[in-house]
Order: sequence, then structure tokens, then C-alpha cells
Amino acid sequence: MRWRVSNRFLVGMLAAAIALPVWSAIATIEPQLPDPGNPGMSREQQQQLGLKTAAEVYKQMPVLPDSDPVAQYVQQLGRKLVTVIPPEHSWPYQFHVIQQSDINAFALPGGPIFINVGTIGAADNEAELAGVMSHEMSHVYMQHSAKQAPKQQWANILGALGGLLGGTAGDLAQAGIQFGAGTLLMRYSRQDEAQADAVGAIIMYKNGYNPKAMAEFFAKLEKLAGNGGPQFLSDHPNPGNRVEAVEKEIANWRPKNYAQDSPAFEQAKQESKSIKSYNAQQIADGAKSGQWAEQNRKSGAVPPGMQGAGGQEPVATITNVSYDQIRPAGDFKNFNTNAFGISYPANWEVATGTNSATIAPAAGVGQNAVAYGVIIAIAPNADVSSIDRATQDLIKNLQDTNAGLRIYNSSQKIQVARAEGRSTMLEGNSPIQQDGHPLPERNWLVTVAPPSGGLFYLVFTATESDFAKLQPTFQKMLDSLQLR
Repeated sequence: MRWRVSNRFLVGMLAAAIALPVWSAIATIEPQLPDPGNPGMSREQQQQLGLKTAAEVYKQMPVLPDSDPVAQYVQQLGRKLVTVIPPEHSWPYQFHVIQQSDINAFALPGGPIFINVGTIGAADNEAELAGVMSHEMSHVYMQHSAKQAPKQQWANILGALGGLLGGTAGDLAQAGIQFGAGTLLMRYSRQDEAQADAVGAIIMYKNGYNPKAMAEFFAKLEKLAGNGGPQFLSDHPNPGNRVEAVEKEIANWRPKNYAQDSPAFEQAKQESKSIKSYNAQQIADGAKSGQWAEQNRKSGAVPPGMQGAGGQEPVATITNVSYDQIRPAGDFKNFNTNAFGISYPANWEVATGTNSATIAPAAGVGQNAVAYGVIIAIAPNADVSSIDRATQDLIKNLQDTNAGLRIYNSSQKIQVARAEGRSTMLEGNSPIQQDGHPLPERNWLVTVAPPSGGLFYLVFTATESDFAKLQPTFQKMLDSLQLR
């Protein structure tokens, strides 16, 4: 009986506590960052996708080099904000400044974040700028880009990433995926925006900034919406009354003496006024002409590890590979899909994606590169009314996205799986380096128009010194090809 009475008493006390205003029960809580959850896309895949998209940014937009004082300030502020994120949920955040006068910022999967010069000029103090950056960091932290698309759509993207030469923007376009800043990877829902505000508020609070500054900056942008509004608002749909929502979020948090501004911000804002910046139309026109890719390459804006982004794909390297490690076995296995069948060395491995497959020795493949093996892909939307023109268009795409790729021998007619095809020998730079320099590489491109339509192609690749040793194996694989 005593136990029952005590239990009833406890239930009554809990009910009374629940009935009290929340602030009286938890007046000084310390907010904690939430569990970001699992989007079904690995960290490595998100980082790879983010780097590839960032490479597109360096083609499409003028970016300040990291040596610029304004860029250095933004990176310093970004590093400070990152320190409060638990290591198990953190990402390799990058912070860069775009020479665009419009007020905007965006985050890419895996960590790259870009802030427009116009955003720095529009912020009244460091807390407001920290709010914008914390908001964008929260999109990465909560993995919103990886969560927003249907699983089948991500399958298409990842398949394209696994395609030709590590995956290119052209492959993604052929897979029906829009690729680049301002498209699929940055379209957030209102729920995503509300969540990024809430998580960003925690990041700000833990760094000593008043989270209200973030909401107030966004509210300030909304007042400018009468003339079309800042670009930020089109990329980040308003989830509702941001100021009210943030005030409600922080009402029960432990009080702090918030930092508002800093001399470093004032200096960066002043210096930002002298930076040449461009509006959205000027940037779009420059992207079409290749102006920004060339400018970013010359200015040194492209960060290490992405040296090819000035019109090229991110550079990847593979080290410590000997021929014995990649030597093909004498016996072959069969690999079959609905579109084709092919035989390959039994000690090599197959990795598949949407409209693509890679067959290679394990030691000849890196995270973002294939040094030995064959990449097989289908461009379903390619115009093959002329196989010669389709082949040249493909070669042009490869040259646009792979630094130093050149034609070694011009295209020749060959028979491929009882159909007329083209054989083109290319040369370029291998992802395998020796003494800090890439080894010469030979790429044998074979193209053919399959019965199912589109352009079917294979790229047999190896270092120049090993290509002749592997050519009999490559020829045997090609001879075994069957198109369906």
C-alpha cells in the first residue's frame, strides 16, 4: 500500500511539474547539438559529392584566393565556429568567399561553404555574419543535402560519381542530374531551414554570440524583398517568423554575456568594399565564357587537393603501386548487365553505378581515381546520328574535366561487338605520382552506338610504362564484349 501511495504521489508531483510553465522548471539549460541522424549516404560519399560540386563552383563563380585578407578573416571565424561541434559529428569544413555582390551563402555536402562578399557588406556586426555561417554549417551538420533527395535519385548521383574517370559533371548531366551551385544540392525545405536556424543558434550560443543576431539578419533581408529580394531568400525558403522562433528556442538557455562585434570584422568589412564583385547576371555570363575558371586558376583561388577545379576535376593520387600488384590473372570471369556483358581478369574487381561500371585491380583504384583498369559507361542521351561527332563531343568533355588530357592517336574505325565503333588513343597524367609528379598515362577510348541507343564507351587506362603489358588483356576484354 505504501508503495502504491508513494507512486501516486510521484505521479501527482510529475503532473504538477508538467503543468508549470517550462521556464520555471528548466530556467538555465545548456543546449546541446542534436544527433544528425543517418541519411543513408556515407560520409565518404557526401565528401566526394561536395568536392565535385565545389570544383564546379570554381568553374562557375569568381572565388577569392585564400591569401586574401577578407578570405582569411572568414576562414578564421569559421575555424572558431567549428570548435564547438563534437568530433564524431564534425566535417572537414572549408570556408571560401565568392566575389558576388548579391547577399547569399551556401553549403555543400561534406563541408565546403561559400560566402558572398555582398553578405559580409550587409552584416552590421560579426554576430550577424557568424549567424549566416552557423546556419550554413548546420545544413552540413544535419546532412540536409543527403536527406532531401529520394533514394533512387541519390543512386543515380552516386552511380555517376562512380563513372568515367572517377565521375564528372558531364556524367551527372547524362544521368539527368543538375549539378552545381544553386541546383539540387542546395534546395532546402522550410523544415530544413527551421532546423538549420535551431542548430545554428546552438553553434552561435556555444561560441558566445547571441543567436538572435542570426534571425535578425534574415529578418533584415526579408525587408529587402520588395524588389525581388536577396538571392539568399530564393535559395533558403523562409520557415516562418525566424526572430520569434529563435527567441522561443533560446528562452530557457543559461544567460551569457554575448560578443557582438570585433575589430577584425570591421576591418574585413572595410576591405570587402574594395574587392571587385559581380552581380548574378555577370557571373552567369562569365561562367559561359570560362572567365572564372581561368581567373581562379591564375589567382591561386583553387585550394590544394582540388587543383584541377579551374575547369578540371579534383585531383586524386594513388601511391606505392607496383605492376605485380595489378598484374591481371590468366583466367577470366564474366560480368553481365541488361545492357552489356564482358569478361575480365579473375583477380580484378567490379564496381557498378547507374549507367556505369569500373573493372580494375584493387591496388589501381583510389577514392577519386582509376589508375589501372577499364571504365565502362553509357551516355543515354548522346546524339549518335554521327558516331564521329558523338566521339569528339565525348573527348571534348573529357578534356574539359581532366587536366592535361590530349589526343595521342586520332580516332579510327573498328568493329566492336559486331557494330561499327571508334578507337582513340589519349594520353594524360596518371593519378600515380613519383617524386611529387604524376606519371604519364595512356587511355584507350572505344566508342560504339549500342542497339539500346545512346553512346556506349570504354576507357582502358594504365600508366604509359605499363600500358603495353596490359594491352593484350584490354584487347581480350574488348573482344569478349556483347551489347544488348
